[in-house]
Amino acid sequence: MSLHAPRRFARRLLIVMAGLCLAGAASAAEPTPAQRDAFKEAYAVAQQGGDGWRSLSTGLQDYPLYPYLEAAALTHDIRQIDRARVEDYLKRYPGLIPASDLRRDFLTELARRQDWDNFLAMYQPGLGDALSCNALQAQLARGATLDFNRDLAALWAKPKLPGACDPVLSTAHDQGLLTPQRVWDRIDAAADANQPGTVAAMADWLPADQSASAQRIATALRDPSVATTAAIQWPDTPRDRQAAMLALERLARRQSVTADIAWQKLQDHFSFSPDQRNRVLYALALFHATDYDASAISRLVALPASVQTDTSREWRVRAAIALLDWRAVLAAIDAMPPTQQQDGEWRWFRARALSELGRDAEAQRVLATLAQEPTFFGFLAADKLNLPYGICQITLNGNPQREQALLSNRGLLRAFELFAVDMPRQARREWTAALDGADPETTRLAVDLAYRRGWYDRAVFTFNNGDALRYYEQRFPLASQDGLVQQAQEAGIDPSWAYAILRAESAWMPDARSGADARGLMQLLPSTAALVAKRNGISWGGGDTLYDPVTNIVLGTRYLAQMAERFNGAPWLASAAYNAGPGKVDQWLEARGSLAPDLFIATIPYKETREYVARVMSFAVIYDWRQHGNAVTMSERLTPIGQAYQLPGSASQRKLVTCPVVTPPTPAEAASAAPASSLAPPPAGSSGTR
Repeated sequence: MSLHAPRRFARRLLIVMAGLCLAGAASAAEPTPAQRDAFKEAYAVAQQGGDGWRSLSTGLQDYPLYPYLEAAALTHDIRQIDRARVEDYLKRYPGLIPASDLRRDFLTELARRQDWDNFLAMYQPGLGDALSCNALQAQLARGATLDFNRDLAALWAKPKLPGACDPVLSTAHDQGLLTPQRVWDRIDAAADANQPGTVAAMADWLPADQSASAQRIATALRDPSVATTAAIQWPDTPRDRQAAMLALERLARRQSVTADIAWQKLQDHFSFSPDQRNRVLYALALFHATDYDASAISRLVALPASVQTDTSREWRVRAAIALLDWRAVLAAIDAMPPTQQQDGEWRWFRARALSELGRDAEAQRVLATLAQEPTFFGFLAADKLNLPYGICQITLNGNPQREQALLSNRGLLRAFELFAVDMPRQARREWTAALDGADPETTRLAVDLAYRRGWYDRAVFTFNNGDALRYYEQRFPLASQDGLVQQAQEAGIDPSWAYAILRAESAWMPDARSGADARGLMQLLPSTAALVAKRNGISWGGGDTLYDPVTNIVLGTRYLAQMAERFNGAPWLASAAYNAGPGKVDQWLEARGSLAPDLFIATIPYKETREYVARVMSFAVIYDWRQHGNAVTMSERLTPIGQAYQLPGSASQRKLVTCPVVTPPTPAEAASAAPASSLAPPPAGSSGTR
């Protein structure tokens, strides 16, 4: 199979609007494909520097993205150009994003040159911490002195600063501005933000008798196991107690049993304050619970009420679920504050516990309201009561007259053009600037225009609260041009599930890239994609090809099929493996593989993975309904562990979808709308195998 098929994006061209008013122009037509191709060619040359792009830009002077060409060339040549060339560009294109970027880049270059006179002539506040520090350094070069409150207080409060600030901080230290109290204030802020590097750097500016304690705090953050072992030799000073407490907290997160042993040794060695003792006991209780230790529930119950949090209370429920102790489940939910009890997950498990205890009438009353919600637990409740799924859709109606007026916003026009020429990151920046302060109706119209051009992530990120959650067509697009349905079918997986994974992974951002280097619509690591391509006999063009939707979907669906095959075809287990890695799922199955699917999901140790599985499975129902008008039931999707999953077919049980009542979206529904969880850092211990 070749991945070099034509890319058929749904970036449909705008109808030529002869009467469309543009700022500063009487009328303008929709840019042509030829103009876009010419821009792409010229931009590729401009990124190499020089003036070669000019000969390729003939006829593009009125094209909305023309300023991007010169800015790209100047940015490439930043070390050779002078202030006059930059200011000439800034004068011609004031306020444009590429102009702001060019100013920032040139200021960074002037700082590198230590050309402080020109730097100060061009500097503007608000360009980031590095340039703020460069500006202070420029003033120092002119003979100025620092004033802590005026020049440093805002920077000093930040737990981490760029290297450009080091010379300024050194000068502040030499001027005597960094008193021990100020240094400790910053160490405390850095410790709260888990920045051991900042703590270690600050330690050198403390008096000798205090520096060692600060270094111990840095060690506690960096390597809590080493710190807790060494702590028995530390003196019982306030700062050493702080270091020991931090080390115990962090060790509990990684190794709860080892932390318990260390606590037994250290609790009498240090005169911990009540607050410090409670912090350690909280960490031990919480992470014994995440490890499903036999003592977890009693530890959590024993915590003082002032120490309890929503997290500790929910883990009391999860620990009880793992033991199938339904009375303990009810007691744990009853111990939650009312607002937390209203979360769909805890209503579901309240009903589950009531039913297991023979209190079916009470259980059904809880399920009746939950069953109206278009969420994972709402769909489970509807299945339990044999009710239709409750999905209330709102249709987004266009307004051609207002749309034409909206397109007079040249920033929005640039955003659409940048998307059309495959520059989505720049497109998002123009979009944000163009719609800054826009009223809700204007924003809705802009999102609809973007949706009709195949720019789907705008709806996902914009329609994320209130009634806008009910714009299901825009929030859950069916992008046939990228071939997902065909590729999923060829891979032997349910297309609705593949859609759901894509939607949860990237929110339809084709250029999405995670901190672990997962790329594109289905967030594949290049190394994984290469193995999948080899296994399936697919040509592989390297990591950057994952930004091509067609390529990404071909490989992503094959990898999903690989995960499904490993777990008896079960999409819910394969979803967990896709997020946390198959090795982690194997560990969880070994520990709790006898649980029913909903119970197993509730006991997944990683918050991200728990929520991911629930979100993907609810998205699969919604996408099934979007494609067919009804949906295979959630219960049928959650096959018991060890039982083979059957792909949806003619014998599958399908659910009707109705709108039972138009009500404001629940907190659970709002939470399920959160986009692109995989763009956040992976959970602690995640193998990140994609």
